[in-house]
Amino acid sequence: MNNIVFIIDIKKDGKTKKEYQYSIDSWKHFCDKYEHQLVILDQPVVDTAYMGVIWQRYFLFDILDHNEIDYNQILIVDADTIIHPDAPDIFTLTDDKYCLVHDDGDFDWIIRSIENYKHHLFQDDTMFNWYEYFNSGFQIVNKSHREFFNTMRKFYEENVEQILWCQKTYGVGTDQTPLNYLLRRENIDTKALSYKFNMSCMAAKEVVNEQMQHTEVGYVMHFNGLPNKDQTVPYWMEKTYRYLYEGRSSR
Repeated sequence: MNNIVFIIDIKKDGKTKKEYQYSIDSWKHFCDKYEHQLVILDQPVVDTAYMGVIWQRYFLFDILDHNEIDYNQILIVDADTIIHPDAPDIFTLTDDKYCLVHDDGDFDWIIRSIENYKHHLFQDDTMFNWYEYFNSGFQIVNKSHREFFNTMRKFYEENVEQILWCQKTYGVGTDQTPLNYLLRRENIDTKALSYKFNMSCMAAKEVVNEQMQHTEVGYVMHFNGLPNKDQTVPYWMEKTYRYLYEGRSSR
């Protein structure tokens, strides 16, 4: 059975964002190197006015079933990532657990998210430490997690108005904080991989620079949390891909 790398690339006006294509191409290299399969979701499963694109990754198992794709483990990864060509085979590191990476980013945002979702949607749940908070842009799962994905979707369906209100009112993101609470509520056996497998919020660490330091400290570079992201994300993703895969700077 295949291991799958699953990326959402819902096209706007029928086109892939230029920067997302660099992400996809880097993951193609990874899949070719280790004989895994790349699966791209390029059409929404349900109306995005009802459920945002990010939440639709929890249709993963239904998508694979519908397309008659067999699998062993699946890495769900955001399309604003680039994997280093020297990265090891990530699927060998999982111990067959639900694997994520702690979010080492904006601690104010993380704490605000944990506290406000607790107050409005998870009153009966135990609050957890901010440094145990996972980033949802990198998740490795397997068939044993199918029911948990159903739980995620059911939670959204039952609380959609409150979830959208929290997002709008407090600026607390989409699925990430509910995922963290529900993983704990459902007692899912998780494994935290090193930050180098999901290097989020790199700008806050001052590692994204013209010396390309971010390409030297880890394996999966996540280009979230950059200032002026509409300009900086395309620039750094193209520059990083060309630097790593074409052996030259894109200046």
